[in-house]
Amino acid sequence: MVTAGRRELHKKATRQALQEAATRMFEERGYAETTVRDIAEAVGVTERTFFRYFHSKEDLILGEVLDLFPEVARLVRARPAQEEPYTAVRNALLDLAATRSTGVALLFSGLPSRVFSDPARSAQPVLLELEDGLMDALRDRLTEAGHEDGPALALRASVLARASVAALRATVLTFHALPEEGRTLEAARGLAGQAFDILRE
Repeated sequence: MVTAGRRELHKKATRQALQEAATRMFEERGYAETTVRDIAEAVGVTERTFFRYFHSKEDLILGEVLDLFPEVARLVRARPAQEEPYTAVRNALLDLAATRSTGVALLFSGLPSRVFSDPARSAQPVLLELEDGLMDALRDRLTEAGHEDGPALALRASVLARASVAALRATVLTFHALPEEGRTLEAARGLAGQAFDILRE
């Protein structure tokens, strides 16, 4: 008899396997060329099983990407106090790439480029959630650095956070303009570093 605990572990393992298979196939074939059937068959499950975990191929990516956002804010708060805001955000993103490579790879798959490039979609909570989380983290950092909390600080944190997300968005769009053979995680890291260097200038 399978216990509830074992069922949960099996479900978690299946979900992770689907995400990892999707990431690998998106990198190899591209987002548009990879079907739900392809992903399910790679894991040895049916399409019906896939849809028990994800409503769609798009949902598979967005769910994983959204899971990264609280981690970005946590890493920003954890950066050394002497780092300037943009440096802290950049280094937090690079730390994330080192520790959550699967999720970051999904961020640079085909779907997010559509989310980030379509004005109608980019106005949705996908990016707003990241902006708001960064805003709170940066406001905390500025307060701890001795800045007086209030409307002026809230505006400063908001501008810094939303500019940081704009730099990330530009990174994703520039990444997808590269020749296919140049779209590596290392290239994404390099572009992110350059984008935040531009902000600091």
